[in-house]
Parts: sequence; structure tokens; C-alpha cells
Amino acid sequence: MTTKLVLPVRRRADGATMAAFFVVALMIIPARLVFRGIPLSLTPANLMALISTLCWFCAHFTLTLGMAKGRTPVRSSLFVFVIAMISTFGYATFGYLPAYELNLADHAIILLVANAGLALMVCDGVRGLDRLDFLLQVLVVAGAAIAVVGAFQFLFEFDLTRYLALPGLRYTTDEIIFITARSEFRRVAATTGHAIEFGVISAMLLPLAAHYGFQARERGEPALRWWVCAALIGMGLMFSVSRSAVLSLAGVGMILFFGWPMRRRVQVVLVIVGFLIVMRIMSPGLIGTFYNLFANASNDDSVRFRTHDYEVALAEIARHPWLGRGAGTWYAPKHQIFDNQYLLSSVETGLVGVGSIVAMFACGMYSGLRARYLSTDPGTRDLGLTLTACLLVPLIGAATFDLLSFATITGLSFLLIGAAGALLRNTPGPAVPRLRVPFGRTLRAVARPFRRPGRTGSPALPGVALLGSAGQRTDD
Repeated sequence: MTTKLVLPVRRRADGATMAAFFVVALMIIPARLVFRGIPLSLTPANLMALISTLCWFCAHFTLTLGMAKGRTPVRSSLFVFVIAMISTFGYATFGYLPAYELNLADHAIILLVANAGLALMVCDGVRGLDRLDFLLQVLVVAGAAIAVVGAFQFLFEFDLTRYLALPGLRYTTDEIIFITARSEFRRVAATTGHAIEFGVISAMLLPLAAHYGFQARERGEPALRWWVCAALIGMGLMFSVSRSAVLSLAGVGMILFFGWPMRRRVQVVLVIVGFLIVMRIMSPGLIGTFYNLFANASNDDSVRFRTHDYEVALAEIARHPWLGRGAGTWYAPKHQIFDNQYLLSSVETGLVGVGSIVAMFACGMYSGLRARYLSTDPGTRDLGLTLTACLLVPLIGAATFDLLSFATITGLSFLLIGAAGALLRNTPGPAVPRLRVPFGRTLRAVARPFRRPGRTGSPALPGVALLGSAGQRTDD
């Protein structure tokens, strides 16, 4: 008797593969490094997003590459977003724009379309829930890696980003600062553009790390690696010394606590208490600094700076209320900085642009909740809740800083929107059989009571014709 050797099936690359490369380029390479020798300031992550957009577009001309077809809430919202951004671009460039603002508008529309294309690639190109898990696990590991960079910056004032400058890249400015100060503590940005961005990113990734930790434990798989990632990401959030990060984490906690079972809520509360005790021992005074950020918020210069520019913003919005003055055309130092993405988007893209941005995140959150409702698998249900919580973070963060002006958080937001769409696409709906009755048989059944007596060929019971054969019951 001979045994046949069964070789593992080699899987083709899909949207998760391309998105994983994007995650590495987005998170690991410092955000202010761009390519040399090209007229546009493009980061390696921007280039990966543009390639993903092109691949998504070309793949939809075939039926053999596994690209999903058909409408989903995320896909429709991304199309609306792109149309809105193109409309604002056309409106802005129809009139006169200074050459520098025109270049900024060109740059902005390219990046916005690239990020939307990346989200579409994830939404349509990820084949199966296992591939979606692979992508999100890569994202969690990358988040833990940049948290290590942030830890070296905070604890030892040692900047690892100096060793991440790859050949062919250059910094966008001569003065590169990844470490600043708040109170008596260092405030770090890791590889991102700002400490606020780093803190908000940590708040987005922490729920994903916790999700895979819980799922690994429930499946009997090694879970320690995911809890280490969660601990590192949590420390990164603390090392950012960011009020926005704490507010974002509070929003995440509200959604998760409503959806989690009571036992998990108690476990998480105990873990949080233990984590805060460890942070107090590791960095005395850090917890008190966070408390003072909120207790003295009325006297904080950063809070006053965020609220004193409302009159300027409202006056500018009144000039172009619907389509704005053009994405990317409101810039410092020529114009006043708005530390509020809703104000900035209202000025640049008008109410149409702001509505499309909010709708895009809302559709992502709806997709996560819808997948949770449709699925019976506990892991898929928990992932839907987790992605919903993650997508709430940009909506909160947009009220505290100009979120879409930072490349890392912007790319991550679009990636998670696409992930929510992919989750809904790959979640099988409930198998509800629906009776499909041919139209001609329906007419005969309706006309049967009016037939003359003595006609042959009609069934004895009128209802039998409506039921038809067993093969007529299909899942539609």
C-alpha cells in the first residue's frame, strides 16, 4: 500500500498581502520620511496605497483574481467620499488658486484617493476571515513595535528612528523632533508625526490586541504574545502623555463594556488597575500628570488654543459653505492652525466633505455591528464589536486635533474602515430558506378554483401547487 504525499496548497496573494506591506511601511518607517527626487512628497506607505488602488481598479476588470463584487455600506460610502473630494477639488481649481495652494490641492487629492483605494482593496480583496485576522494581527505587532520605539524615547531619551532612515528617503523638514516635553515628563511620538497621533493610534490598536488575546485563550492557543503586545501598546499610550488618547480610550471602553460579558468586564477592570499600579512604580508622577491634564483643563493653554479660533473658522466656512476652498489649501504659517478636524474639513471641503467623512466612519461602524449581528461565531462577533470601537477613535480624535493632517493615523483609519467592510463581506448571513415559485405555476394555482369541473391534470389540493417540489426551496 502506497501513501500519497499531500503538499500544502499554495495560496495566492490577496488584498491582505498588499495591506500587510502597507502596514509595515506605514507604522515602522518614520512618518516624515519621503522619497527623494520626485516632485510630490510621497512616503513609502503612500506609494503602497497608490499601488493598491491601481491593483484594485484593474482587478475589477477580471473574474479570476478573487476580487469581491457588489455593493456594501463601506464600499458605497468610500465612493461617496471620493466623489465629494473630487467635487471640492474641481470647485477649488475652477477659480484662481496661487501656485503653492494649487500644488497642495493636487497633493491632497492624490493622497485622499490613494487612501480610499487602499480601503477598497481591503474591503473587496481580503479573501476570508482568516486572511482578515492575518492583516489585523500584523497591525497589532506593528503597533507593539512602535510602542517599543516610544518606550526607548520616553525612558532613556534614545531615539531609534535615527536608524530607520532608509536609503532614497529624506525628511520633510530639517528640524525633526520625536521627543518633546509636557510637565516634567518627556512626550514621545515613536515613528509617527506627533505625540497626540501616537497616543490616539495606541488607543485604536489596544482593543485589537486585547481581542486576539481573549480569542487565543478561548481557543486554547498561546495568548501570552498578544497580552505582551497589549501591554506594550498600553505603555505607548501612557508615554504619549496625551489627553486625546485618554478620551479616545474612554470612548473605546464604553462600546466594549456594553458588548462584553460581565466576566470579561471584571477581568479588564482588574487588569487596568494592575497596569496603572505598574506604571506608577515605573514612572512616578505620570498618573498625576494625566489627572492634572483634565483637572486643570480650563487653565490649559492647549485647550484655549483649540477654542479661540472658532470665529475665524465660521467666517471662512460662510464663504464656501458647501464645497469649501479645497482640500489641503488651508496651511500654516499662512493660515491659522485649526486643532479640530471638523473645523478644518469644513473650511477645506465644506459641509459636503465633512458629511462624507463622518458617513464613511459611520458605515464602517455599522458594518462591524452588522457582522456581529449576522454571525454566530463568538470570535467574529467579538471582532465586529472591536472594529466598531476602533473606528469610534478617529471620530473622537477629530474633535481634538487635525487628524487627517497626519499620515499614520489617516492611513490606519482607512485601513480599519476597509477591514470592517471585509468583515461584513466575509460573514455568512443566516440561512433563511425562501420559497421561489415560478410565475406560471402561481397563475395556475390562482385560477384553479375557477376551472370547470371534470378538467384533468390539476392536483387535488390547491396548496400543493404552490409548494411545488422539494427542489424549489432555495436560499436566496
